[in-house]
Amino acid sequence: MALGKGGFCDIVDLMVRDNLIKAIKEELRYLGVKSPKFDLEHPQDFVRGDYSTNVAMVYAKKLGRDPIELAGDIVQKLKDKNLEYVEKITVAGFGFINFHLTASFFEKSLQNIIDDKNFGQVKTLKKHKIIIEYTDPNPFKVFHIGHLMSNSIGEALSRLLEWNGAEVKRAIYQGDVGMHVAKAVYGMKQKPGQVLKLRVLGNINGRVTFLGESYVSGAGVFENDKEAENNIKEINKKIYERTDKTINYLYDLGRRWSLDYFETIYKRLGTKFDFYFFESESGPFGKKIVENNLKSQVFEQSEGAIVYKGEAEGLHTRVFMNSEGLPTYEAKELGLAQLKADKYDYTDSIVVTANEQLDYFKVVLSVMEKILPSLASKTTHIVHGLLLLPTGKMSSRTGDVVAAETLLAQIEDKVMEKMTDRPLSKKEKKNIATKVAVGALKFSVLKQSPGKDIIFDFDKSLSFEGDSGPYLQYTAVRAKSVLDKAHELKIGINTKKKDDNILVLERMLYQLPEVVERAGQDKSPQLLVTYLSDLAASFNSFYSSTKILDESNESASYYLGLTKGTRRVLKNGLSILGILVPDKM
Repeated sequence: MALGKGGFCDIVDLMVRDNLIKAIKEELRYLGVKSPKFDLEHPQDFVRGDYSTNVAMVYAKKLGRDPIELAGDIVQKLKDKNLEYVEKITVAGFGFINFHLTASFFEKSLQNIIDDKNFGQVKTLKKHKIIIEYTDPNPFKVFHIGHLMSNSIGEALSRLLEWNGAEVKRAIYQGDVGMHVAKAVYGMKQKPGQVLKLRVLGNINGRVTFLGESYVSGAGVFENDKEAENNIKEINKKIYERTDKTINYLYDLGRRWSLDYFETIYKRLGTKFDFYFFESESGPFGKKIVENNLKSQVFEQSEGAIVYKGEAEGLHTRVFMNSEGLPTYEAKELGLAQLKADKYDYTDSIVVTANEQLDYFKVVLSVMEKILPSLASKTTHIVHGLLLLPTGKMSSRTGDVVAAETLLAQIEDKVMEKMTDRPLSKKEKKNIATKVAVGALKFSVLKQSPGKDIIFDFDKSLSFEGDSGPYLQYTAVRAKSVLDKAHELKIGINTKKKDDNILVLERMLYQLPEVVERAGQDKSPQLLVTYLSDLAASFNSFYSSTKILDESNESASYYLGLTKGTRRVLKNGLSILGILVPDKM
């Protein structure tokens, strides 16, 4: 049978699992179980088999049977079916049913991995059109390490959903209006000479540093100087109204500087956004939505403002229009939801934010359910914890904030220290350091479930042994060096086994499509991280115990096949996580 690109994955790897599930369900229905549900998983100890199910224990009581006896009966029925690629079926423990796959299965799955550059892709979400919003830095403020957290999770989710067959559009939402902008513009206004100098001669880093200093300056006087506070409030109104030429000039200049700078970071992190949304756009939309629903009893007037009282639903009161008639963040969020729908006819909308916005977003979704129900039903809010350094939390208001650029530079410097003795050019070392630094950071973020805070540990995150991004990158590079050496020695690669002994590495390689599918369904990149870490450990154990390049060993070519398969699975899996693999390390 001729197979198209990626076809073998559908026909062999996932087919075996799906056929097992189908066969077990048929036997349960024959026994009288309607709509059976059970687990079919890979046992931690592969001695027990390649798949294992608890189905007999789940339904023994309901069927009035002993679980071990029920398991035995199911096994016998399954054996009668002569399931393809299944070598044997056994009963273990309290009634677990274990399936052992044939050597020919592992040969064919390895050939598929080697042939298919996109091995791991599945079609689970092929009918879905998803817009995912993440990162969300604000112009005139620092792109800090919290934005790195959001970007790492959002980009990994985007790629994971794409590898599940979905059409994905990346979106970013940025606060280009509001009091933080007014404070920064106030600070800029105090130093017109520096603004002019930076506009004419400044570089991008100097401009952004100046914007951060301007914001800190404006934020400081806002709290301690009544006259400055009033001036900043007036600047805020003028920014909305576009009525002052000087304010417009400073605002437009600072906004452009910020956005240009952000693009350099997105490129470094491997993110390219499809849609850019701004509060200056969403504000008017949100204001109109609120005003159009004033008679719906969703909102109430309160001291000149328009609020939503969520206490009856276990939430809290939030202001949607302030006493000056300006839309708040909440109203802008409604406008943003409508803007997204107008731009892209999505089936799903995912919003990634820090968990500090959890309660805020619950209120917004509650309002959306009442006035924009079709959009609310498509929206999923995913929260993440904080990315912390040993010094603790940060605050951009006081200037005590860790810039993303600073953290990445510090990580790169430590990587460069590890490469001092390597015979590489400065350019090569810099390229490697950037990939390893980004990989170390992203892995540290993604190995945890999204809701948890993370304290970034430089030593652990940059370790070439164990639970780190560089460890996985190094494993893939090690596999490449073996393949390069084999090419020099003219040792060929094949996928034909010389014996029926199945290695742990073989039992792991074919699982990537299943892991991608499960991680996509659960929106959990950490499942992929765990799998890749286990695979890397398995390969390194294999590498240490096996003379892969032994020309006298008749299995050498097959071992090289396993090595090539490992590199492909690691590279594809890391690519989904947004982590690049250097050619050398």
